[in-house]
Amino acid sequence: MQVALDQLCAHLQRGLAPLYVLHGDEPLLQQEAADAIRAAARSRGHTERHVFTVSGAHFDWSAVLAAGGSLSLFAERQIVELRIPTGKPGKNGSAALQQLAQSARGNDSTLTLVLLPRLDRAMRAGDWFAALAAEGAAVQIDPVERGALAQWIARRLAAQGQRVRAGEEGQRTLQFFADCIEGNLLAAHQEIQKLALLHPAGELTQAQVEAAVLDVARYDAFQLSEAVLAGQTARVQRILDGLQAEGVSEVLVHWVLAEDIRALWRVKGALSAGHPLPMALRENRIWGPKERLFERILPQASAAALARLLQSAHTVDGIVKGLKLPDWPADSWLALQRLALQLCRLTQAAR
Repeated sequence: MQVALDQLCAHLQRGLAPLYVLHGDEPLLQQEAADAIRAAARSRGHTERHVFTVSGAHFDWSAVLAAGGSLSLFAERQIVELRIPTGKPGKNGSAALQQLAQSARGNDSTLTLVLLPRLDRAMRAGDWFAALAAEGAAVQIDPVERGALAQWIARRLAAQGQRVRAGEEGQRTLQFFADCIEGNLLAAHQEIQKLALLHPAGELTQAQVEAAVLDVARYDAFQLSEAVLAGQTARVQRILDGLQAEGVSEVLVHWVLAEDIRALWRVKGALSAGHPLPMALRENRIWGPKERLFERILPQASAAALARLLQSAHTVDGIVKGLKLPDWPADSWLALQRLALQLCRLTQAAR
């Protein structure tokens, strides 16, 4: 059974499944979901808790299976919590997880909680994951997308009795907040809690938020891809500055930008060859939010413009590897900035 994250609390109020699987790469949301499940279990008499972390190929799976089948003298119900940081249980683990799922069926004395990182499609199709999801509830935990971050902050503020001002000022306040904490929901949670300590329930001004919220944004190179393809020039500059400050490799940043340019070129070529756009996108493994951005960009982007971008990406590849080339900055980050902004201008023209 699949349970949406935003429906988890309502699901827990109706009753407990014998087994829960939380998988995703957003630590705050996974922690909160796990806390909600543990609290619901404790309220129903699951007073004992056993925690196992799978580490290495020689992990003792028999201990997990034994814990699920026995109770201490002092507890009628228990929680068995299994953490698999790599998301790869191995051959022995796969068999043990399928056995664990089978033993969960009809077992109201033991609640099993399995915590996993983000799983790709192949891992979710594995026998062990299918068995867990079939006998319990699987909750996929995705990061909050940049476009939804401001409303996520607003909901969190509302939960503690606070809100920003109505209208344009309030939207500016939320966007400022989102800019400061992007990519770091744990820090966002702390900053929101800080506002509850500093100010009473009610309306918050932009000045109050700006004075309280630190710039704790954390970026990765793949957020840069999203910003560039969306034509968000100011955000692109902010992310590049953040990546440079965090010491991210220039080679990685260049690879992300160049891969987007190459993908646009390949899909454009497929369109010119008569392939339908959905098929061309699938063939080039473009899906999700990036698929929607490509659908907007490609009809307006000319082959000549994409060819110029390919040449620029080739030039910047040399610069990040130490070459000095005419008409381009010698500094790798300045060259990456120029390449990113060139791509940004193309995507803005398609908007």
